[in-house]
Amino acid sequence: MYAYAMPRQYSMLLDAPYVIIPLFKAAADIFHAETVNRLNSFASIWCVIENMFLAATAEGLACSMRIPVGEEWKHTASVLEVPEGYIVPCYIGVGYAAEKASELEQNTFTVEEKLHLGKW
Repeated sequence: MYAYAMPRQYSMLLDAPYVIIPLFKAAADIFHAETVNRLNSFASIWCVIENMFLAATAEGLACSMRIPVGEEWKHTASVLEVPEGYIVPCYIGVGYAAEKASELEQNTFTVEEKLHLGKW
């Protein structure tokens, strides 16, 4: 799955008519946070990203996402002249799905199949 998905993340962004680059202002040294409170901005931006995906889907649009690897987000921030202290958590491609886009079949389960009481 990984070998299939990773190259597609790039091509879907390149082919997307719109790309959203969300930003969030991070507490000092978020990557070495000593308290959970310092991660509030990080948790909040992912809630925002989820809501953007839900809103786009409700409007009949499709989305793709890629998370920057390593220091890549710093390069993106530099090119886009993002103010100091802001972080790029991901790139979001938005548009209409291709006519021949494959859809994965959703696995369905009953509650009884997934509920485990007193065992793993």
